[in-house]
Amino acid sequence: MSTYITADTIRTLREQQGLTQRALAEAVGVTDKAVSKWESGRGLPDISLIESLAAALGVSVAELLTGGVRQNANRAGNMLRSRFYVCPICGNVVHALGEGSFSCCGSQLISQEAEEPDEHHNATVTYLDGSWHVLIDHPMTKQHYISFIAYVTSGGIQLTKLYPEQEAEVRIPANGSGYLYFFCNQHGLFRMRTPRRR
Repeated sequence: MSTYITADTIRTLREQQGLTQRALAEAVGVTDKAVSKWESGRGLPDISLIESLAAALGVSVAELLTGGVRQNANRAGNMLRSRFYVCPICGNVVHALGEGSFSCCGSQLISQEAEEPDEHHNATVTYLDGSWHVLIDHPMTKQHYISFIAYVTSGGIQLTKLYPEQEAEVRIPANGSGYLYFFCNQHGLFRMRTPRRR
């Protein structure tokens, strides 16, 4: 990153919030002269002020530092637009109701693109006593395994974390139709619709 925070970013965000330089200065705890210097490029806010400056300007710290402000047109989210982000270092799983910006272990996480299951990643799904029984015939070694299985409906998600040397098998309460997601640490994310109950 070649810049810390630009003068244009601070001025544009302040104006979008309908704040005067004085109002922003009061929110952050500095003088209006300091804000004027920031916006004219004659000074930069101290790192200790970044969090309160971002809050006053209505953006995240990352958006303030990069100048890349994202507009979220759908604040309600939609479970069926679920996205999964998986850390390649520690295996941490982040679930979001759409695109997002996440990092873990110093790495920027990318949204996993779900594919249709292939012959090596096929799940057997049966309805049994009010639950989906999901079984995936897949290696579960430390080098190659299914990391998680998730069941997503319009009303919620249930995610089960799996570990090497256990079975790739879960039983999940069935709460209507939805999608099953499962993640192979070598081949990525797979998705399938739950079958019709009989």
